[in-house]
Amino acid sequence: MNIGAAAEVTGVPAKTIRYYESIGLIPPATRAENGYRHYTGIDIDTLKFIQRARRLGFSVKDVGGLLALWQDQDRTSASVKALALKHISDVEQRIHELDSIRRTLIDLTDRCHGNDRPHCPILEEFAQGSDKGPKD
Repeated sequence: MNIGAAAEVTGVPAKTIRYYESIGLIPPATRAENGYRHYTGIDIDTLKFIQRARRLGFSVKDVGGLLALWQDQDRTSASVKALALKHISDVEQRIHELDSIRRTLIDLTDRCHGNDRPHCPILEEFAQGSDKGPKD
């Protein structure tokens, strides 16, 4: 199948498929006589694998590691689990950071009157660490 059909079947945009090829995440597709890329069933399965892993927030680098493990029949499930546990830790850290951002924004919006006056604690908080005011 061509890249457009592969994109539709896998949910991975054609531009992203070309990117994955360019960084070596997937091998370059074979080319038909007309120069168009041709994707096999294995290519489609690999793209679906990548798409599922990316939707779970794995980085492209980690997806490469997962692909290598998926394709290695001598792998241990312990190595797969270790990657997943590391990812869980990363996700929990991001959740903590986002929760901190959320609490800060709630506090700032609670302190802002949101009226016609120029005083705004939100902008004042943002400017606190700044050495300069607004640029002209």
